[in-house]
Amino acid sequence: MTIIDGKEVAASLRKEIAAEVADMTAKGAKAPYLVAVLVGNDGASQTYVGHKEKCCAEVGFRSTVLRLPEETSQEQLLAEIDRLNRDPEVDGFIVQLPLPGHISEQAVIEAIDPRKDVDGFHPVNTGRMVSGLPSYLPATPDGILSLLRYYKIETAGKHCVVIGRSNIVGRPIANLLSQKGWDCTVTICHSRTKNLKEVVASGDIVIAALGKAEFVTADMIKPGAVVIDVGITRVPSDKTKSGWKLLGDVKFDEVAPKCSYITPVPGGVGPMTIISLMKNTLKAGRKEIYG
Repeated sequence: MTIIDGKEVAASLRKEIAAEVADMTAKGAKAPYLVAVLVGNDGASQTYVGHKEKCCAEVGFRSTVLRLPEETSQEQLLAEIDRLNRDPEVDGFIVQLPLPGHISEQAVIEAIDPRKDVDGFHPVNTGRMVSGLPSYLPATPDGILSLLRYYKIETAGKHCVVIGRSNIVGRPIANLLSQKGWDCTVTICHSRTKNLKEVVASGDIVIAALGKAEFVTADMIKPGAVVIDVGITRVPSDKTKSGWKLLGDVKFDEVAPKCSYITPVPGGVGPMTIISLMKNTLKAGRKEIYG
């Protein structure tokens, strides 16, 4: 059994991106510029944005965090998005989710110029991805692909079971792994799936992305399967300074011995999401997708 080290893979890709940025700037091009928009005071969101800001500095990107108060109206946020869309200096930007309840996330996603949508959530980028065209891929699915590629995990002809059907992880990773080059046969499971345990147990590759701590147990995994755990749930803990710990969707201690490969939580998929955002920003800076 091999534990997939997301930190190691992310560090390797970070060095590659930094080298490419150094080459760009040495030739007189400007460094890619990423803006993160953060609305409100959500603790997890602030942490994520801080990590993204740090990673930008490490790879040589220019970055800015635009912090807006919790009471920012949808109209005010859309006005900021319009400004960023029109700013020629900004190569890409993200609006950190979740947003306060009074703001429509879908309206915000659709307001972002697809050419600057480095989160890969805009319907135009989603459509291009589904069609197999060059696009900005959503960060977590792209991070999963990077892990599979780095560890040379065979996917062609394998049965991949995806648990979860969100537009951010489940649906895009299912689509991507079914495309030529990956060539998986993919099943998507969700809350209405009948005989869920039996379906998951048929998977050569299982991707758990449903957001329920330790939902996947050993009896749901066949021997030798590859298990990718996307879930991150904070639970109280009296054994940590913070008073909480992170659990994945997979019951790691009992599932790991049955696997050929497995991602831990934390340290598996998580570090890859930020590096995938950096990859998209580099593409935006080079005008690779839309010219």
